Amino acid sequence: MEVINAFLPGDLEKDVYMRLPPGFSSSSPNLVCRLHKSLYGLHQALCQWFGKLSSTFLTYGFLRSYADYSLFTYREGDIFLALLIYFDDIILAGNNLNACKEFEVYLNSCFCIKDLSSLKYFLCIEVTRGPHGLFISQRKYDLEIVDECGMLGSKPVTFPMEEHHKLARFSPRTSS
Repeated sequence: MEVINAFLPGDLEKDVYMRLPPGFSSSSPNLVCRLHKSLYGLHQALCQWFGKLSSTFLTYGFLRSYADYSLFTYREGDIFLALLIYFDDIILAGNNLNACKEFEVYLNSCFCIKDLSSLKYFLCIEVTRGPHGLFISQRKYDLEIVDECGMLGSKPVTFPMEEHHKLARFSPRTSS
């Protein structure tokens, strides 16, 4: 999922002022705007956005992981949901489709959410579904790195050594 206009819902705790936007005319040259909500690009925007989003998850009943603050988990009976966030992108996984849909409706009531359907790519990780579960790889990312290094036409080898290399004989030292 993706949150539309993610940084705008963040409430500001301190007073933040900005110059008047270009094209806005005023009789007073020292006139400024006091912001009530965060703006994209504002230093506090990311922190305010994460605070608002995570408090929404916690209100629903999710718990924040202390190992990774972008991971939230939810358990109720045999229902398990996991959320992973990266700025305005959210991955929702769970063992109950109805619980996932119910949470998505709740999240959409708090923010404007765009459902991006099944996960295919996330942070250079490719996700493929198969009959035995999920398969994740970084094939596309790896190919981009190899291409940047100019080694896209290189051939793989099983052993990183020159072919038909003649090794010298080793003779132990004799002590006198």
